[in-house]
Amino acid sequence: MTSSSETGGVTGTPDKDYNLIWYVEACLSNALRLETYIQDAEREKDTETADLFRKAQADSRKGAELGKTLLKSRLNGG
Repeated sequence: MTSSSETGGVTGTPDKDYNLIWYVEACLSNALRLETYIQDAEREKDTETADLFRKAQADSRKGAELGKTLLKSRLNGG
């Protein structure tokens, strides 16, 4: 069985809400990682790369917020 066909048989969580939890965590983790990359680029005075990473970080934060909103709705029965 490949990871693309995993529907809970291996993990025991065939739950679409679990997928949302994973997505939110991945977005937040990415935002944290990008902070390090931004600092690295700034240290090298590479504003173009720092700006790219800031935009990516903002997208990750937005994804996390959207995911949290949807997850909250789902967990509240909506």
